[in-house]
Amino acid sequence: MMKETLDALERIGKDEMKSTLRIQTTLLKAMQQFMAEKGFMQFMPIMTSPLTDPLGPDPGSTVIKTGEIEYYGQQLVVTQSMILHKQLAMASGLDKMFVFSPNLRLEHEKRKETGKHLFEFTQMDFEMSKAEMKDAMDLIEELVVESIKAVTKERKDDLETLGRKLSVPMMPFKFYTTHQLEEKYGKDWEITASKDHDEPFWAICHKREFYDKEDPKEKGHYKNYDLIWPEGFGEALSGAEREFDYDIIKRKIGGEGVPLGEERLKHYMFLSESKLLVPSAGGGIGVERFVRFLTGRKHIGEVQPFIRVPGEKVIF
Repeated sequence: MMKETLDALERIGKDEMKSTLRIQTTLLKAMQQFMAEKGFMQFMPIMTSPLTDPLGPDPGSTVIKTGEIEYYGQQLVVTQSMILHKQLAMASGLDKMFVFSPNLRLEHEKRKETGKHLFEFTQMDFEMSKAEMKDAMDLIEELVVESIKAVTKERKDDLETLGRKLSVPMMPFKFYTTHQLEEKYGKDWEITASKDHDEPFWAICHKREFYDKEDPKEKGHYKNYDLIWPEGFGEALSGAEREFDYDIIKRKIGGEGVPLGEERLKHYMFLSESKLLVPSAGGGIGVERFVRFLTGRKHIGEVQPFIRVPGEKVIF
């Protein structure tokens, strides 16, 4: 046990980790500055709540349980993502917000092998009232470009230490529908398609959680979008226009087996039924996944000082 403990501590002090953390610091500063200059208000994260994003229905989810605690007789869940809270912020009359939000998603141990999954991680979440998917996609493209510029300018020595060569991607990024990607690369297209690109690209139209807006003009198609890192690094961001119509949300929750159930979402449903939810669009970009891409690390656990990889023993 003592060797295990000392090995974990030694790993944090290595030059590679120091370089990774300096790059992460520059990235976080660049992201925060960019969003503030675009007029977004920064929220502090919500760690516990009676409701959280239930991550469903999503056939790709491998979350095995939702973290729950009891506090003074009230059952609370640990945040899996702040999507529902972002919608509530827009319902209050705000127009743009962002938050660096810790997420706890207790993934199945098989996710360890992907190289890109953690069970505890941080997203830079954002939401824009009365926005459409193009607005969100344009914003993130600019954020990615400006952040990479900052890292390549300020962290040349650290990138050299890690043996990583970065180039600033060209805008606009390419985009494909998931139908196109499946036709070319197969059902599990993500990593193969990622390896086939040398710049980030968009994958649009995913069938997943109830709050992702279905295209009212084309049933079975969705106004959502994932940003995919190139070189095999895979998904960077997940986002969507949001459902706000009560009848549609109720149908999706009732008919598609949403985890946590409608009781957990009763206050959210009340706002929807009262027509207080508003059209919005947003997303969440994984900070550790961004750092992994910038540093070129083989596994995402390599960018965390205190590793939180599914299935691995937690030392600290």
